[in-house]
Amino acid sequence: MAGPTLVIELAEPVSSAALSEFGALMRGLSTHFEQLREGYFDVNVPMERLGTEAAGLDAQQDDGGQPFLVCLMGPGVGDESIFEAEHADEPEVEAVLGFKPTHAVNVSAGCNRGIDHVATALLTAAVVDVLGGLVKAELAEGQEAVVAGLPGVLGLTDEGCPMVLGTAGFLRAWVAQPGFRLVK
Repeated sequence: MAGPTLVIELAEPVSSAALSEFGALMRGLSTHFEQLREGYFDVNVPMERLGTEAAGLDAQQDDGGQPFLVCLMGPGVGDESIFEAEHADEPEVEAVLGFKPTHAVNVSAGCNRGIDHVATALLTAAVVDVLGGLVKAELAEGQEAVVAGLPGVLGLTDEGCPMVLGTAGFLRAWVAQPGFRLVK
């Protein structure tokens, strides 16, 4: 994907009821919806469906919705080798989370405009609201100071690249910060 990606770390496998709710969320938010496999969606999501945090953005940039791939991965659901590679050695992340992730959801934007960064964060927060879990986001140089005091931050790590771990509320608070931008 051409835009930013956020990761939702999950402490346990997703139940069939939660998978159904996840699918309903993706279908309900999307103007384009394609389920590539259970828990893996190709969607376009218009900003107005993601909440009031997006109100200040240029609506002309939102041309039918931002494209995303939203993918549940891990043992028994798919992309197991990618999940294993991405989680091979993250002791700092596990220490901050308080658990070893069993599964994850990647939310990847198809474009890299400012509106896509905001949409990625808000869509990720909506998925956390349904599935639970905690968000892992890479940080650009200097962003540690911006995110450190925000509500919902669980901690920061520096395993090769700085990361913040937090809740859906953290993402919504971060989006409201001037100059908000995710790492691509």
